[in-house]
Amino acid sequence: MTRSAGNVALVSALLGWGLNIVALLVVDSIFDGVEIRRWGPLLIGAAVLGLGNAILKPILTLLTLPLIILTLGISYFALNVAMLALAEWIAPDFSIDGFWTYVGATVVIWLVNWVLHSVLERLSGS
Repeated sequence: MTRSAGNVALVSALLGWGLNIVALLVVDSIFDGVEIRRWGPLLIGAAVLGLGNAILKPILTLLTLPLIILTLGISYFALNVAMLALAEWIAPDFSIDGFWTYVGATVVIWLVNWVLHSVLERLSGS
């Protein structure tokens, strides 16, 4: 990997981490069943969410591809919920109470990330 490619990868990872931090802040403010008590759990949760989505989720997607096709993508949404549950499980002082809170939080995180990625793409001219 060249130096500039490494820099791009680092900036991309930090940007993704920042977007996940914003998404978790939004989720924490919207849902009563989500509680992130301090900055440390927020930073850890966002990092775990980003790493889980970058490393673990593609592997699980390949392993469950027949189920994803059979359920018309609902199983893929369940993988997104599982990545959020992993972040909640690993980060201390980060809790999500209730199945529907997980579902709503997953939708809001997806929506916030989508909107912020779109805004950043327009600002960068890509």
